[in-house]
Amino acid sequence: MLNEIKQDEGKILLAARKKHGLTQQQAADKARITIRHYQMFESGERKLSTSSFITASKVLEALELDLTAFARGEYALDMPMNENTPGGNDEH
Repeated sequence: MLNEIKQDEGKILLAARKKHGLTQQQAADKARITIRHYQMFESGERKLSTSSFITASKVLEALELDLTAFARGEYALDMPMNENTPGGNDEH
C-alpha cells in the first residue's frame, strides 16, 4: 500500500494545488522552491516523501496539507480534501 501512496503523491499535490486555485509557479513560489523542482514532485519524477524534511515541509505547508497525515498516507485521491480531511478545510 505504501508504494501505491508514493505513486499517487504527485496526484495528491496536483489535487491540493487545484483546490486552492494555484498555478505550479504560485505553488513553487509559496513553497520557496523553483518551479522545476515543484514540477518534478507533481509529475512523480521525484518523490516528496524522499526529499529533505525541509523541502517536504515547505511544499506541504504551501498546499495546506498536514505533514503527519501525508507521511502516514492518510490522503487518498478518492477522499475529498475538505474539513474532514487531515489538513484540509473549506475556508478560502
